[in-house]
Amino acid sequence: MAASPELRHLRYLLAVAEHGNFTRAAEALHISQPTLSQQVRQLERTLGVQLLDRTGRTVRLTDAGAVYAEHARRALRDLAAAERAVHDVQDLAGGHLRLGVTPTFTAYLVGPLAAELHARHPGIGLTLTETTQDRVEAALLADELDIGIAFAGPHPPGIAASPLFTETLGLVTADGAVPPPPGPLPVRALADRRLALLSGDFATRAHIDAYLAAHRVAPRIAVEANSIQALTEIVRRGPLATVLPDAITHEHPHLVPVPLDPPLPARTVTLLHRQGAYRSAAARAFVRLAHDLVRARGYTGTGTDTPTDGVTAPPTE
Repeated sequence: MAASPELRHLRYLLAVAEHGNFTRAAEALHISQPTLSQQVRQLERTLGVQLLDRTGRTVRLTDAGAVYAEHARRALRDLAAAERAVHDVQDLAGGHLRLGVTPTFTAYLVGPLAAELHARHPGIGLTLTETTQDRVEAALLADELDIGIAFAGPHPPGIAASPLFTETLGLVTADGAVPPPPGPLPVRALADRRLALLSGDFATRAHIDAYLAAHRVAPRIAVEANSIQALTEIVRRGPLATVLPDAITHEHPHLVPVPLDPPLPARTVTLLHRQGAYRSAAARAFVRLAHDLVRARGYTGTGTDTPTDGVTAPPTE
């Protein structure tokens, strides 16, 4: 029986596949190019199949190599999870959490969550990644994150979601900038308002655009910003209006909500994780903490009931 491949063989193959070149892969691995070539050929001899097509300018996986690489990635990912499980500190005196969030949540949710995590479990380290929802999901699937905070799906296969709370949004102006209307502002009146909105990188902007399109309102966008902090500063110092989650508005005393008719649709904030992934003590503690915090802060929605194991609330999509 042929000897089983070693872990380094798997990493070497995946590096060549990623870089499409033995020289660049060898540099990334900090080994010599001849050593890398020899090790990959050894893997091919062990398996009795050609894994790489070396005939073109770029080295590519063969059909057999692509299948093998998929299983190799899964094996390395599962091994990394197993190592974390072995070193997991069940009494929460230590541990580490890798959290990914979409940008909106850094404006009102991440700070309180991080502070509460440190207050309850000061031994747990936190690595925070702010990025788009699709990248949060991809990082979860690649086992580069433990938990994501984003919005209800659809989500790609392999991603599970549990509801955390319901986020509401509304029109916002600076205090005293515009006389408040006697009642809710009809949505069509937004066609006459100059707006400052988040850029298209934000899921919030897509939500706003869909709402306006549904009511056939062409907005007058005077400013686009890719930072909520910049947006709130612009609005509170001038005559422009914007649309923000109510939780952000409530934390800025110089911003005034203006009710809309009909109101913007609410959306469900979810905790995301990879199906079947190992759940560390730090991750389980964070999920319980997150549910406690949103309940204490009065955020609404069916997601405020704490799941018994931190992950078993039903998906919302």
